[in-house]
Amino acid sequence: MKIEYFRLEELELMPSALQPGVLYASQKYRTAAHLCACGCGEKVRTQLGQLGWRLTKGRACPTLNPSIGNWQKPCRSHYYIRNGRVLWMEDWTDQEVHQGRRAEERRRDEYFEPHRGGWWSQLKDWLKRRS
Repeated sequence: MKIEYFRLEELELMPSALQPGVLYASQKYRTAAHLCACGCGEKVRTQLGQLGWRLTKGRACPTLNPSIGNWQKPCRSHYYIRNGRVLWMEDWTDQEVHQGRRAEERRRDEYFEPHRGGWWSQLKDWLKRRS
């Protein structure tokens, strides 16, 4: 049975058994988890933060951005959680999934780019900025 709404439960550690309709979030470990909204029972884990999803709370109802695309799961469900409500989206083609993953890799590379040169390169850059 499809899940239509999610409520937020904030905690430190994820429970071993997830309940349908509950979005569990740990700010300490910057992660969230829920059972897939399609009702297949698969666990969906999302990393929170700059390189992952953004979780916001409005009137105790969660919003999770960007969308959830379960491309590696048999159901391939695709949806948003907005103000606790599940908004279903169209399935992506394999090419769209590939393009989405490439865009994600580029964002990650851009984020970590300043840290790539090792400590010596970082020190030289820091010294240049101070002069």
